[in-house]
Amino acid sequence: MRTAQPPKPRPLYDIIILGASGFTGKYVVKEALKFLNTPSSPLKTLALAGRSREKLVKTLQWAAHPSSPPNDVSVIIADTTDLPSLSSLCNQTKLLLNCVGPYRIHGEPVVAACASSGCDYLDITGEPEFMEEMEAKYHEKAMETGSLIVSACGFDSIPAEMGVMFNTRQWVAPAVPNHVTAYVSLESDKRIVGNFATYESAVLGVANMDKLQQLRHSRPKKPRPVIPGPRLPKGPTIEYQEKIGLRALKLPSADAVVVRRTLVILMENPHGLPGINESPEHIGKREAYWSSVKPAHFGVKIASKSLLGIYRILGVGVFIGLLCRFSFGRWLLLKFPSFFSFGWFRKTGPSEDEVRSASFKMWFVGYGFSDSNLASERNSKPDMEIITRVMGPEIGYVTTPISLVQCALIVLSQRENLPKGGVYTPGIVFGPDLQERLQENGISFDVVSKTALPGHAPA
Repeated sequence: MRTAQPPKPRPLYDIIILGASGFTGKYVVKEALKFLNTPSSPLKTLALAGRSREKLVKTLQWAAHPSSPPNDVSVIIADTTDLPSLSSLCNQTKLLLNCVGPYRIHGEPVVAACASSGCDYLDITGEPEFMEEMEAKYHEKAMETGSLIVSACGFDSIPAEMGVMFNTRQWVAPAVPNHVTAYVSLESDKRIVGNFATYESAVLGVANMDKLQQLRHSRPKKPRPVIPGPRLPKGPTIEYQEKIGLRALKLPSADAVVVRRTLVILMENPHGLPGINESPEHIGKREAYWSSVKPAHFGVKIASKSLLGIYRILGVGVFIGLLCRFSFGRWLLLKFPSFFSFGWFRKTGPSEDEVRSASFKMWFVGYGFSDSNLASERNSKPDMEIITRVMGPEIGYVTTPISLVQCALIVLSQRENLPKGGVYTPGIVFGPDLQERLQENGISFDVVSKTALPGHAPA
């Protein structure tokens, strides 16, 4: 006869931020403090975790400035190479926010600890191989223990996921979308400077593309959603998108991968994923939301107003593509990031002035059919275009913390309305609730235009 397991003790903390003293982690702390013990916020207890107590204390002081640091925020020593310390973190918190990258190097022990313990987990990775490998390895275990594991809760890939769903929801029956392309434009009054960890992840991701393909080939193929009409042909390498006044280049990013995974899950669950003990109101909201989201082919392009900007982006891609094939080439790329990225990435990261001055616009140009019956006609071409836009502050240190913290607040406030556990994309978990929260915190969603087309639209 099996002995009944004692009930799990109540966690000490609502959230623990792991890697809180890192470049992005300190901005996540700053954003989280805005909601700590404020009226109507579910965030009542918070702890910071990392390898150095001194750095964590300094992070808390920096994040709280000009106010004094809160006395009730704890500091915990933990390391991704110290498995007992990770298990201890998971036993002390409802939700772990993991800001330690690159995730292909440091992420799996944290996911494994959460999946084993039943602790919920969010991160800000943009690494497809890591995300897909974690799903393959830990989805079943997480479903069993009730651990909700959601990656890509930062700029990768919240604006893309919420943005493409916002666009497809504008296609009111009988209209249907066929293809949506996101054009990402980064803007600043000063220089645009990225985090070295983001650059490092990109270099390692390109270097390990063969491993990602092997992983995909080793897994059972899931059926793809049925999208009305033929797939549009590939366009030129450098495109000029006249409607938004930008030149653009295809961007190999996590966004398209994450959106595709969400659409696959949605095809298997047309009304979204039911919650553990979902309220009737949330069931209605979830079903109404997902019934209005429509499948479409999706791609991402990096955009610039100038042709010189496009050639600069192309140059960085060529450097990474050529040099990351060899160990010495990877060493060069990682040793001299500023040189090989033409100043876009540096090990010290951006200054606070550079962060404050930066912003992004993400244009979603959707092509489709005014009537779904037109899509099935021979040689059919899109006859309708809908352009939407998502705008927000600097991507790595402002939009990413906003997105992550809003996802975390949904987990804390609506856990009964969310799936019991499993490894999922942010869109399928947070879709019905997240857009409104983002809009309340400085990230806007707009319909730019709805236009009838004479026939063919560029890819």
